[in-house]
Amino acid sequence: MTTTFKELATQISSKLKNFRHEIPDTMQGFNAMAAATHTDGALTKKNKELMAMAIGIAARCQGCLAFHAQACVKLGVTRAEFEEMIQVAVYMGGGPSLMTAAEAMLAFEEFGGEQAAT
Repeated sequence: MTTTFKELATQISSKLKNFRHEIPDTMQGFNAMAAATHTDGALTKKNKELMAMAIGIAARCQGCLAFHAQACVKLGVTRAEFEEMIQVAVYMGGGPSLMTAAEAMLAFEEFGGEQAAT
């Protein structure tokens, strides 16, 4: 990785801002879908973010790591919760997910997750 997760989130956000003008229908649809999932229901927003991060790890999506680590920190995810989510992601994604899980922890820590306790 040649940039920090904070820089990556900023860079991607800039491109997504462009997409709002270039492909507005797609972005409106995606934003509506995202808004529908970011509410408490049978699952809490926190649980949904942990699920999203686990999928990001299994899919090896660097941008997902940045955005969902930031969201996990904002929602008060503890290091213990984050580590248990990593266990599930690695179980479902194997060795490549283990490598991405280490990157996910770096992102969580970079955004101040549980005050970046190591």
